[in-house]
Amino acid sequence: SAAGAPAPEHLPEAHTAHAPDPAATPDAAEPGAAADRTPRAPGAVADGNAAEPGADGSVGRPAPLTPEEAFDLLYTRTAAGLVRQTFVLTGRRRLSREAVERAFQLAWQRWPEVATDRDPTGWVRAAAYEYAMSPWHRLRPAHRHPDEPPAEPERRELLTALHTLPPPYLRTLLLYDGLGLDLPETAAETEASTPAAASRVLHAREAVAERLPALAAEGALQDALRALAAGGPAPDPSPAKDVRTGCERRAEVWTRVVVVATALIVAATAIALLTSPGHYEPPMPPTRQVEGVPAPHSGPQRLTAEDRKLRDRLAAEPAAGPERLLPGLG
Repeated sequence: SAAGAPAPEHLPEAHTAHAPDPAATPDAAEPGAAADRTPRAPGAVADGNAAEPGADGSVGRPAPLTPEEAFDLLYTRTAAGLVRQTFVLTGRRRLSREAVERAFQLAWQRWPEVATDRDPTGWVRAAAYEYAMSPWHRLRPAHRHPDEPPAEPERRELLTALHTLPPPYLRTLLLYDGLGLDLPETAAETEASTPAAASRVLHAREAVAERLPALAAEGALQDALRALAAGGPAPDPSPAKDVRTGCERRAEVWTRVVVVATALIVAATAIALLTSPGHYEPPMPPTRQVEGVPAPHSGPQRLTAEDRKLRDRLAAEPAAGPERLLPGLG
């Protein structure tokens, strides 16, 4: 929690003294996005645009990249490093690769927003971290257990110690000490306040130093984290074209699902309108008598004059004789 957390200036000076050197560690600084924070125009996400010669042979302004070229350049430069970083968070190579590909698919889906962001790499990194650290992956059989730890004892011990930290602490420590982000940027990416991010960094350092006393020295944990995030087996991410195609195919599938669901709703509404009554029929009051139906008689009916005559005749005649067999004779 942020309560009682030290102010940002109370953090140790090891971070400033051991700032990452992009020239010395290109893999570690590649996805960190701490070197260039200037806003970019769409189509100019990364450097390296080919310059077009002018009519007089002089080199003019760089030719703007198409959205596909800019996305492919960003993916080529940062995907491998992001997979290594995500592996530090999860310990699962397959999940790390899946998280990075999903993050880039989301970036291609929202490319105008990502291309104009001040830090496109940070945008994709945040999306990959969020996907990789989702607790729902524990329910998937393929990601239920972590992969085999690295063969090197130092890397294996550090990775084991890192995975004992709570996920928010591990993520904050990786961003601040592993990638070299400053404290406000780390707090913004982890959606925490600056004092809370500082507290997480300090507590994470203490927990790792308690398990690995050799990393308690100033700058030792930062160097080990950068080496862990930049090293390891080289990942093999999918080609950028396949990522863009997968994103477009996923969007097409969801579009078809929405169209089919909308058509079913419209059909069900039309059937309900056709089969429903066209006017309101008020319910019959419970005490109202049904008209047109004769009321039932209670008890025997009253005898008519003819019925009484027949009754008296039957009572006066004898009970046996031909008169009973041949009525009305004699």
